[in-house]
Amino acid sequence: MKRNGLLLYTALALAYAFLYLPIVLMVIYSFNASRLVTVWGGFSTKWYGELLHDDKVLDAAWLSLKVAVTNATLSTILGTLAAVVLVRFRRFPGRTLFGGMVAAPLVMPEIITGLAMLLLFVAMEETLGWPAGRSMTTIVIAHVTFSLSFVTVVVQSRLSQMDVSLEEAAMDLGARPLKVFLAITLPIISPALLAGWLLAFTLSIDDVVISAFVSGPGATPLPIVIYSKVRLGVSPEINALATIVVALVGVAIAVAGRMTLRRERNG
Repeated sequence: MKRNGLLLYTALALAYAFLYLPIVLMVIYSFNASRLVTVWGGFSTKWYGELLHDDKVLDAAWLSLKVAVTNATLSTILGTLAAVVLVRFRRFPGRTLFGGMVAAPLVMPEIITGLAMLLLFVAMEETLGWPAGRSMTTIVIAHVTFSLSFVTVVVQSRLSQMDVSLEEAAMDLGARPLKVFLAITLPIISPALLAGWLLAFTLSIDDVVISAFVSGPGATPLPIVIYSKVRLGVSPEINALATIVVALVGVAIAVAGRMTLRRERNG
């Protein structure tokens, strides 16, 4: 038993080291005074200062944030409507086709989705004159296309487990369907809506493949900027940027965990 426990803890330690040791090294070398990331030149925070003065990175970060928020909001609205249709209206002409179209981006390779969106935007620009070039609009449309499916799956799962008798009781008391949806259904599925919003936000702000097809010189999101910089060699400035992102994610996880713990204690 002791031997099996030792093997288990050893395997667990190796797995965690494989996952998190590169991140720890990246954080350490973000404070490296040397420009060479493989040579330690002493402790320094100058790369964080240079990062704050890099207009290209700051503009890309601001664009990625706007795209992610817009995409998450639109995907949550459209995904919720699609989930309601699939759960509440189980039989209607074209339901199989509709369900297949909603689920297709889940299994479609991103490179195929990106290429298809690029060809679509080029054809629309030639025939309709819109969208004019690759901009924030094209990035948002492309991100909503694949994020919508993830939100639909999350909300559909919650709706399927919901007690329908609550909605029926409200309608028996004279509430209209829209009132029932807003006052009863939405509050019950709100955790799924939040989860879908956060998932869509994460997928958007982290996307590289599709963004590479639908972005242009005037609208370059942060992952594309990081990728272009890394191709020329990893710099301490990129390590500093990645460290800031890791810190923000860590803070968000800590806040969410504390809120969940507080809710469990109050409940």
